Formats: sequence, structure tokens, C-alpha cells
Amino acid sequence: MNQDEAPSKSSTCRICGEAVQECFDFGRQPVSNAFLTPDQVGTESFFRLAIGFCTACTMVQQLEEVPRGKMFHTDYPYRSSGSALMRKHFEQAALHLLETELTGNDAFAVEIGSNDGVMLKTVKEAGVRHLGVDPSGGAADVATRKGIRVRVDFFEESSARLIRETDGPADVIYSANTISHIAYIDSILRGVEVLLAPNGVFVFEDRYLGDIIEHTYFDQIYDEHFYLFAVQSVQALAARFGFELVDVERLAVHGGAVRYTLARAGARTPRSSVREMLARERALGLADPATYAGFANNIAKIRADLVSLLRSLHETGHRVVGYGATSKSATVTNYCGIGPELVAFVCDSTPEKQGRLTPGSNIPVWSPAAFSNPYPDFALLFAWNHADEIMAKERRFRAGGGRWILYVPDVHIV
Repeated sequence: MNQDEAPSKSSTCRICGEAVQECFDFGRQPVSNAFLTPDQVGTESFFRLAIGFCTACTMVQQLEEVPRGKMFHTDYPYRSSGSALMRKHFEQAALHLLETELTGNDAFAVEIGSNDGVMLKTVKEAGVRHLGVDPSGGAADVATRKGIRVRVDFFEESSARLIRETDGPADVIYSANTISHIAYIDSILRGVEVLLAPNGVFVFEDRYLGDIIEHTYFDQIYDEHFYLFAVQSVQALAARFGFELVDVERLAVHGGAVRYTLARAGARTPRSSVREMLARERALGLADPATYAGFANNIAKIRADLVSLLRSLHETGHRVVGYGATSKSATVTNYCGIGPELVAFVCDSTPEKQGRLTPGSNIPVWSPAAFSNPYPDFALLFAWNHADEIMAKERRFRAGGGRWILYVPDVHIV
């Protein structure tokens, strides 16, 4: 399939080929990071955002794939370094790998989706050979200015072969919040098979399906998150490509994530964490259709409650703005039908988004300076996964009587 053509649809699992049962349809959605200039309104690409789960391998996945070139390109605006919390997280991830895996005399680390180099910066400073692979030239330029080696490309089997020929095998292949974005995951794992050293590890972290279901984090579902990973589905995925899931670690970022460690089958002994997480997932019912029916009901209730609240505030003359022009906010605004009549603007610290309009909903995006000029009555916190960091930064808003609106796990005001 040409990854840059029109969206493709599937009712069969992209991993094992068995039937996928649809469990929720968010309707017509835009590309989540396609922030518009005013003259671009009406030219957007839309797709049907629906998810289903495989009745065989249990992988939760989207039913319609957005071409990768529409999502990840030179102007891709997201920067991993934008959050102090995430900068610290990636520094700690790098230090852990340096202490446990990158210990040889000529160790080599590759990062898939290296963005602006926030993780590899620590690896570079330790004097370890490294390479980032990212299709966004803009993000790669930022990393390169830090002295980080970056290949501007999509990671797949063909690019992995070229890297192996140039740099040799990788002791660690790392990725964060990227592998779930890639529908053609078979080529990713074949690339890992080509590039990984015999006793190397493939370490990737992504938002966790168990937390998404348990806490109704429905906005974690948007075009880029093609798969919603769980331990049971990743274990099945690994086995299909000659790997073994040998470790899992719960992470607090993004409202709940898991770091998965894969090794070549038989190369390492799986840790007890894998067995323990599998037992937890059975208790959560992540392979039970009834679980997804309940999830769908919870999502519908959040939409009804949020729209009702925003309309009531508008009718009583209260001013509401959004905080954080996140990718996931596209799902919320478009699914709930929230536009500038209910949310005046969204403030965001990413320069590439400022002065533009949110995808689909066309809400203006301004810099954080606009938030206090003057403060609104209420702020709808789209970046809820950074709530502590943001609320600490915006203490004066709350001190002056401002209130935060959150919508997960339910609609509430703080």
C-alpha cells in the first residue's frame, strides 16, 4: 500500500488477519496536528475515527488508516521538549538505558521517532553512539543543532537495512509514543529484526489501553494513535515476529503508559512483571466485548455533560478558553461539536501552533500570554495529563477566582 494515498479501511486485524469488532465511532475527524491558517479553512482532510478490537489477538486498532504523509511531515508541530515533566522523563529513560544496556565499549542506540532529540541528548552527552530516525525535518533540525545525529526518514525494514550497513547492529532500539502511531507495524518489527544486536533490546513506551478504558481517557484516541497497546496484545505481536516480551513497566506520564521491552525469543528470561500485568488485564476484562460497550457508554455521557456545561456557561455570560492545543483536543472538540462560540481560543506554548486555528473546530490558538490578558472565568484543560505542571504555573488564575474544567474521567470543575 502507498502510505501517502487516501485513507484505507479494514475490518480485519492488521496484526493477525482475524476479524475486528467495532466498538466505538467518533465520527468525522480531522488530522489532529493539522493546525490551519485562516485561508486554509475548508481545505482540510477528514476521516472516520472508529476503533475495534481483534477477536483473536485482542489488539485494539483503528478501522481507517490516515496516510502517514498527512500526519508526519516537515511541518509537524509537536516538540517533545515542550514540557518540563517530559524532559525529565526522557532524561531518566536515557540514564536507565545507559546504566543497564548501553554499557559496552562501542554501544549503539537508535531511537524511532526521535523528534527534537530530548532523549538522545543525554545519550550523546554520555559519549555513546546514537542515531535518531524521524520523518519530520523541522524536529530533526532542532535535534541536529544540539549535536544529535538524525536520519530524516520513516523507520521501516528498508531504512533499518541501510542503518545496519552504515552503523552496525543496535544494542538498544528505543521509541516513545511512536510505535502505536504506525499502522504498518509489520515492517517496523522486521526492521527491528534486521537492526537489533543478538542480545539487544527493543524498548518502547506508549499510552496504556488499561488506563484508557478504566479512566475513560477517550481523547487518547486520535488519528496518530492507530493502536492502543496492552500487555496481552503486545505479547502476541512480539511472538509473531520472533520476539519475546521480557519486561513491562508502568509509567505515570500521559495519564498512564507502559514501557515494553522485547528481546529475541529465548535470549532473555521474562520478568515477573509480565505475568502480573497479564493477570491484571484479565481482571479488567480487556478481552471482553462488554468492557468496550461500557467504555462507549461512558464516552457518550462525557460528551453530553461537557456540552451541557459549556452551553450553560455561555448562556450565563461566562468566558471560557482552552488550555493546551493538544493532538487529543481534536477528538474532543470535533466529537463534541465545540467551536469558538463555546471556547473563545486555546492557548499553547508551541510557536508553530500560535496564530493558527485548531483542526476541524477552527478555534484560534494564541500564546500563553493571552491567557492572562485578561484571565477567563473558566479554562477547559485539554492538556489534562500535565495538570499539575500547568496549574502550578497558572496559580494566579485560580487565586483570582478562575476555575478549571476537566472532562476525564468525568466532567468536573476544580
